[in-house]
Amino acid sequence: MPKKTNRGSLSMVSLTLPLALEQLFRLLVSSADTVMLSSYSNEAVAAVGLVTQYIFFLNLIFSVIGTGCSIVLAQYIGAQKTKNDLNNIAQASTVMVFFISLLLTILVIAGTPFLLGCYTLEDKVRNFASQYFIIYGGICCFFNAFNLLQGAILRSYGYSGEVMIVSVIANLINVAGNAISLYGWFGLPIFGVAGVAWSSGISMIVSCILCAQFIARKEDIAFSFKGIRKVPSESFRLILSVGVPTAGESLSYNTSQIVIMAMISTLGTFAMSAQVYTQTIVRFVYAIAIAIGSATQIKAGYYVGAHQSEIAYKKVFKYQFVATSCSMILIAIVNIFKPPLIRMFTNTEEITILVSTLLIYSAYIEFGRSLNLVYIGALKGAGDIKFPVLYGICSNWGIMVLGSYILGLKMGLGLVGFWLGIGTDETTRGIVMFFRWRSRRWQRHALV
Repeated sequence: MPKKTNRGSLSMVSLTLPLALEQLFRLLVSSADTVMLSSYSNEAVAAVGLVTQYIFFLNLIFSVIGTGCSIVLAQYIGAQKTKNDLNNIAQASTVMVFFISLLLTILVIAGTPFLLGCYTLEDKVRNFASQYFIIYGGICCFFNAFNLLQGAILRSYGYSGEVMIVSVIANLINVAGNAISLYGWFGLPIFGVAGVAWSSGISMIVSCILCAQFIARKEDIAFSFKGIRKVPSESFRLILSVGVPTAGESLSYNTSQIVIMAMISTLGTFAMSAQVYTQTIVRFVYAIAIAIGSATQIKAGYYVGAHQSEIAYKKVFKYQFVATSCSMILIAIVNIFKPPLIRMFTNTEEITILVSTLLIYSAYIEFGRSLNLVYIGALKGAGDIKFPVLYGICSNWGIMVLGSYILGLKMGLGLVGFWLGIGTDETTRGIVMFFRWRSRRWQRHALV
């Protein structure tokens, strides 16, 4: 890579804004997908909802490689490693994604009947679930995997704007494809769930093509298929040493959320609905903090790779202040305008009261979440992976799940108790990560 290139000088705004817009757009499109499916068939919503959790775990496997590739590349770029070194990382990631996606495609296509056989489902739901999972989770698995990897490579080089453009185009194709499949536009037949699955798959194919073009056009991105059979084993080891623990943390967090939702279900349908509606609203609140955390991870990697740890140390505190300020301002605005926001989802008085109450307690959660997203992102970018991952797993189960159980069920606080448990996990974990960053122990874990 040319010595004159200084990725660390890229502004946080240029990295964060596209990431934030991409997050918000994805949330809007996800909501539109749900609305369109619900207008077609309740069985379709149930079927897609059922297999979506398994598609999430497939993506989690690919995120092992994408995350590892992103963090290693950021440090290598900061250290101004040679194009050959950078190319080795991209090639190693490509090899792993290719073989894993091929294996998972075979497993999904062959194993879907057995998987769905574990559930007691209506024939219509089973048929819809099978169609969606085999087409999108299986046949299109390869393109979904490479889309995640290509996005990680582009972001590592600072091209988050290009990834945002691709994401917007792909999501618009997805929405248009869904509308054609479900509403029979232009005189076409209604393709139903199979059409929805193919529209999602086609959007991934288009996304892969566009990302490949962006990567090919950027002269500073080191990626070539030449010599891909001779990638050093060290490149594979580095990527997995970073990616595997990170995926373990994501798996732990999402599994703990499933357990919490199972406990909330014992409180009744109103409680479950209030939980879902409140989570849907606050996702728009922490979208900016997620973007800042992702950008912080990239910037920390640049600085640490360039042996500019002191600059990284000081700047991360500023990034956290901005993220926390944005989260607090946004949750305050949400609480001010919550009556019309809640009415977008429900007019049931009992649910409205619950959601209104939870939005107040959300300030506690979002404060802690903003600390976590930035400091954990910084620690991972610096190569300090094991501490935030291991502590996070312990905190998820020892504070969030156990605390939610004690406060929500045993002490009878209901949903408020669950949100206090979640908020305590986020806040205490955020404070611990703050002191971890302040201790500078992360400086011992640089990858280069």
